Amino acid sequence: MEDSGKTEARSSWTVCVPICYSIILTGSKGFLKTLSTFTGDLSQLTAPSFILSGTSLLEYSAYWAEHPNLFAQAAKESDEERRALAVLKWFLATLKGQFAARNETSGRMFSEKKPLNPVLGEIFHGSWAAHGDVGETVLLAEQVSHHPPIAAYKIQNKKAGVIYRGFNGQKSGFTGRTISVKQVGHGIYHLDQQKEDYLITFPNLRLEGLLFMAPYVELSGSSYIVSSTGYVATIDYSGRGWLSGIKNSFTATLSKESGGLKGATLHTISGVWTGSSKIRNEMTKKETPFWDSSTNAPRHLNVEPLLKQERYNSRLLWEKVAKALAAGDFDLAGKEKSEIENWQRNLRKEERGRNEPWVQRYFEWVELEPISSKLSKFLPAKNSEESSFSNAWIPK
Repeated sequence: MEDSGKTEARSSWTVCVPICYSIILTGSKGFLKTLSTFTGDLSQLTAPSFILSGTSLLEYSAYWAEHPNLFAQAAKESDEERRALAVLKWFLATLKGQFAARNETSGRMFSEKKPLNPVLGEIFHGSWAAHGDVGETVLLAEQVSHHPPIAAYKIQNKKAGVIYRGFNGQKSGFTGRTISVKQVGHGIYHLDQQKEDYLITFPNLRLEGLLFMAPYVELSGSSYIVSSTGYVATIDYSGRGWLSGIKNSFTATLSKESGGLKGATLHTISGVWTGSSKIRNEMTKKETPFWDSSTNAPRHLNVEPLLKQERYNSRLLWEKVAKALAAGDFDLAGKEKSEIENWQRNLRKEERGRNEPWVQRYFEWVELEPISSKLSKFLPAKNSEESSFSNAWIPK
């Protein structure tokens, strides 16, 4: 198996961010002018080859399980409350890898690179080997839509009886001094033995520090984890503001619904999602360490060698582009990238001519997904209204 220990894909930041970096490199005035006059989703801007990372955005779904022990931990817990806390810890542990680790590992300004936009039908397979009493964890991801870009994924640990499935996309725009990104989609974490489900919503993002040419990611708003057993985790993201605040900070609470009413807070977790956090039991008032991302390294993802991959596998599909970028040959990288894009345009044209739309291989769109529809009723009214939880991309 091929080791995926790449540093290039260390942050699941969206496509708009590296575009901004490229403009910053040519001068902040030009950067601000470009953003202030652009309307629509920033992902529609074309990025030059020199800011491409050589890694497909589809691979970023792997961050959900880069700590396989936490991914499977809930299945080992003996009661509902401890399982709800375990799911919350796993979710919080994914945030650093998704949104911040890249800049920390390189230590360079403008180090974040633009991931390659996945083509329709692109797939990515990977696995984390069994370790200790944690069995093998397997990932399957597919780009199910190109306009708008949406990825669907399924992660499973059969030994633990844990399955996580979800789909997401992003909508981005400039809001004066920051770039805002709204994440679209949701996930379902399932425990086979306990027959429990958890609806997971995603935080929104901001790219801060643009005026100072020192950009960094902040999470904003709130996200939720709703359990079929009635437990609700609310994660509020604050972070550093214009004049005050602590970078990447959050506060999470766990409560239990009863008769449709929110119960008292059972636990409060606070800290920094790129660093350490602590948990406070609101009954005993005792505080203990909860999670420290700075001292828990992610485990390596294994990917099949290129010789065993098919054309639509991410690594093989973008191999020539990635090699050209690694060699610093940006003209060749742009040429190889254009060939793939033109190939895809021709395929779409042929499909329209035959009146045969593309059929997804591993996932399907459903108009009524019962689990998310049911659990979304426990979300705050505003959140529930703004997002549709009745439909979803699910594994076939």
